[in-house]
Amino acid sequence: MIWEHPNLLVLLVLPVLFGVLSFYFGKMRSRQLRSFFSEEMLRRLSNPVWNRGRTARTILMYLGVTLLVIGAAGPKIGSEIREVKREGVDLLIALDVSRSMQAQDIRPSRLDKAKFEISSLIDRLQGDRVGLILFTNTAFLQCPLTTDYSAFRMYLDLAATDQLPFPGTDFNAPLQLARDTFRSRPRQEQQAAQVLLFISDGEDHSPGIDFTLNQLVNDGVFVYTVGIGTQSGAPIPVRDRSGQVTGNHRDRDGREVISSLEPDLLRQMAQAGRGVYYEIRRGADRIDGFTAQLVDLERREFATEQFSDYANRYQWPTAAGLLFILASFVIPAYKPVKITR
Repeated sequence: MIWEHPNLLVLLVLPVLFGVLSFYFGKMRSRQLRSFFSEEMLRRLSNPVWNRGRTARTILMYLGVTLLVIGAAGPKIGSEIREVKREGVDLLIALDVSRSMQAQDIRPSRLDKAKFEISSLIDRLQGDRVGLILFTNTAFLQCPLTTDYSAFRMYLDLAATDQLPFPGTDFNAPLQLARDTFRSRPRQEQQAAQVLLFISDGEDHSPGIDFTLNQLVNDGVFVYTVGIGTQSGAPIPVRDRSGQVTGNHRDRDGREVISSLEPDLLRQMAQAGRGVYYEIRRGADRIDGFTAQLVDLERREFATEQFSDYANRYQWPTAAGLLFILASFVIPAYKPVKITR
């Protein structure tokens, strides 16, 4: 047996306290009456006491109060099996953290804007599982699929361009990791709709992504893409260890590198993946339409949880306590007086 509100059990001292006080004040009252009246006078003035009735009334009253306190504490006895079904989609977000995402053609930077949009998206999710992939020339599963959005935000906050110190950008790496992540789900969770949200400035240095992308599509994954940046581009700032900008990135010839949005491949990925391409060119641009797309997708039951729980049994002691208190008022404490003429 466990208790839902165990702190209330301290109130069990009340029936004992009431009993002691009742006995004490009863004795005091009896002494006061005997100081003013004789035994014979008291016998004539008062109704004859029915000792059995009074004892029964007292026992039922204190027992009823005790049971009410037990009911209020919420006793839980035995167990019951509950089944909880959740519906939603499995959403993997692949976020580009290459050096070019530090460009500030979108304030405060492309990466910071992307993280803000992802965080806003999480605020609107309801029961969907979400995971995070970070990529440059390689890919890393920063956060596995989860419904713990607080944990996801923690991993998202840690995402930085120096987290994967590999130059260049390879779209194949996150696509392959997304495919492996979706395929590794338990069988009972593989009925959920699978969605990959791919966020990048479009600079890809991989030889080709057609094979990996086709594998994702054949597995039933919907691929949505977000291009972030401007086609006019911006230089890539170089920062020191304290985070201060010390200059702009330059190529081997000493020329300043300008990073521009390259949307063509991202558009092709969304088209092949039965998704939609979104573009963020300004700080005010949003991807709110993606949330509507998630709602429109078939939301299948992706998890059925069974767990045992103690069954709450507060009803029985509460009902018995009220019944005993009511009975205590019904039982007479005095014998009826016979009136003689």
